Amino acid sequence: MHDLKRIREAPDAFDAMLARRGLDPAAARVLELDRLRRAAQTAFQELQARRNALSKRIGAARGAGEDVAPLLAESAELAAAIAREEAEEKRLAAELEALLATIPNWLDDAVPTGASAEDNVVLRAWGEPRRFDWTPLQHFELGERLGLMDFEAAAKLAGSRFVVLKGALARLERALAQFMLDLQVGEHGYTEVSPPLLVREEVLYGTGQLPKFREDQFVTTDGRWLIPTAEVPLTNLVRERILAESELPIRVTALTPCFRAEAGSAGRDVRGMLRQHQFLKVELVSITAPEQSEAEHERMTRCAETVLRRLGLAYRVVDLCSGDIGFSAARTFDLEVWLPGQGAWREISSCSNCRDFQARRMEARYRPADGKGTRFVHTLNGSGLAVGRTLIAVMETYQRADGGIDIPDVLRPYMGGQEAILPS
Repeated sequence: MHDLKRIREAPDAFDAMLARRGLDPAAARVLELDRLRRAAQTAFQELQARRNALSKRIGAARGAGEDVAPLLAESAELAAAIAREEAEEKRLAAELEALLATIPNWLDDAVPTGASAEDNVVLRAWGEPRRFDWTPLQHFELGERLGLMDFEAAAKLAGSRFVVLKGALARLERALAQFMLDLQVGEHGYTEVSPPLLVREEVLYGTGQLPKFREDQFVTTDGRWLIPTAEVPLTNLVRERILAESELPIRVTALTPCFRAEAGSAGRDVRGMLRQHQFLKVELVSITAPEQSEAEHERMTRCAETVLRRLGLAYRVVDLCSGDIGFSAARTFDLEVWLPGQGAWREISSCSNCRDFQARRMEARYRPADGKGTRFVHTLNGSGLAVGRTLIAVMETYQRADGGIDIPDVLRPYMGGQEAILPS
């Protein structure tokens, strides 16, 4: 949600920011609704004051034995006018909130201007993409040849964009998830959380998935929503709370399944595990004071990078441009891993600073140490990492000429000492 005061003070800057996102101007409509709402609110308050004064006159008139019928008639008219103005104020407030709920976050000035992913800026890179003496296979070719990745069985069970992993590949996926959690908790100080996978509608509203991205979500018959990412329940742990500044920063992590309808992605990544309706992800969430969030964004990104470095996977860090950045983010750094089978860089983590955008929607505040009032917290989220995509990267990077897969050293303790997955 947006700070109306900021839009009132800088409507041109607000529209310029939306233009950078490729969106139409909205400041005039927002400010007109705000003006009408405040006018209705003022009229409502003035009518209430008149009615209160009239009530005193009626009491005095009754005490003096005077005829109060005309005053009672006037009071009834005022009551009707008050009801109309109150209803109008509520209608305008709801219309304004509904409009603001569909407008994305105010971009950081440092976000590169661009129209699409082609305009993203590479900030740094680590590792050299592995070179092969043969044409490397894609992950689904490797998995199917090993007999450990079954898309046909998954389709019979659930339809397209699902997979059944078996044997050593299923264990390798579990090993990756455990390794990521151990790293983020043991070395980076995140607190592990096991959150609900089904949440209320207002929880998805709080992090910005609703109402704009309703078609991307799965909803149950009783009105609960499957989480598209653990960002949703983890961030909402502070909803409608006032924290002490001494509690900040809060850093939490969770390994959960994630569920996405992938609306509008027909024809994209139809082969393999890159774009699934269900996948595992280790999520990182931080809640900070405003002054801490920029440094926390860098820290979170480094925490995600560490996973890739320990696995020996070549990657780069990309600053998302204004046309590619997400709805709730003020700034986002993507980690893109090199997939030899595809011969392409693919996103494996997004680390975003949402500033106070989500906090306003969740009513999440903190009380500064000086005790003067309350302020909205800043929220950040990032993947540490997407487990399925990391499995893809490991399979394609560590593939062998015989169709087997070497297991990275850091994962071998989680695999019972197994050094490779070999063709049968």
